[in-house]
Amino acid sequence: MSQASDPAGYFAEQYNAIHDNVSGALTGKPDAIRLALTCFFAGGHLLVEDVPGVGKTTLAKSIAASIDADWHRIQFTPDLLPSDITGSTVYDQHSGEFSFRPGPTFAHLVLADEINRASPKTQSALLEVMEERQVTVDGRSYPVPVPFLVVATQNPVDLEGTYRLPEAQLDRFLLRISIGYPAVDDERDLLLGRSRTGTAARLTPVTTVEQIRWMIEYVQQVHVAEQIADYVARIAAATRADPRLQLGVSPRGSLALLRAAQSWAATDGRGYVVPDDVRAVAVAALAHRLLVRPQAEIEGVHPADILRDVLETVPVPVPEVAGRR
Repeated sequence: MSQASDPAGYFAEQYNAIHDNVSGALTGKPDAIRLALTCFFAGGHLLVEDVPGVGKTTLAKSIAASIDADWHRIQFTPDLLPSDITGSTVYDQHSGEFSFRPGPTFAHLVLADEINRASPKTQSALLEVMEERQVTVDGRSYPVPVPFLVVATQNPVDLEGTYRLPEAQLDRFLLRISIGYPAVDDERDLLLGRSRTGTAARLTPVTTVEQIRWMIEYVQQVHVAEQIADYVARIAAATRADPRLQLGVSPRGSLALLRAAQSWAATDGRGYVVPDDVRAVAVAALAHRLLVRPQAEIEGVHPADILRDVLETVPVPVPEVAGRR
């Protein structure tokens, strides 16, 4: 199977190889892995929000290990400075000149572990690189490698000594996912086969940077019918009109949902988007972009619940109309 003769099939083949490889280190979580790879192929950044010990770092490391590419891990702490992640200009005594020393953001995949542990200034430095795809130091710009993916993790429970990401910065992440606790059977197998269970460090690459670049470009070409675009727009409009929300989905959020749906369709071996693709990624793409009103929050209403209600009320396009061109 080749890129030219069957691009959709070739994409699915590459995706399955990466998915199976990552599953060797993170068992029992196929949906989380698929969403993470969907985000990667859409050219976006991923926020993994969950309690400690469920595999957030393992997921990011496994994706990096599955690709023959450069990757760096940054452990965010309160004393971390912006220059510690972006790089800085240093003076070379031998040459008598200043030169730029790149920071760990100069990699194809960057794992930002516990991003909410760092100060807002340091968070902003990373988020600026995520948006601009370059680092500016002393008036000079230095582009980061392509592709460039940031996988950030944060613990939503232990908030002591942390700095919450504001909504404007959360909006920079294409998807936000959680991994969740394993099922009893999966955890039992993990305990019994601990010595035989694969880890991210043991994984070997199954694809190259060049193939990943092609996959990202292919996702952008996945066909979107006018009815699908209208469906996405109606979902966004419904969130803006919901009385339980103080902040609805912005046009950037609509674009993020559509990009994620294109990528999800590609992982299914299709070159066109159907309504189920939009519904499959809607919560991961939009929930972190919504702001619930205080009264609704007191009543225990969560953005994901509101989104599910919206998906139930917005009419779904007829498959024959919204499908393949």
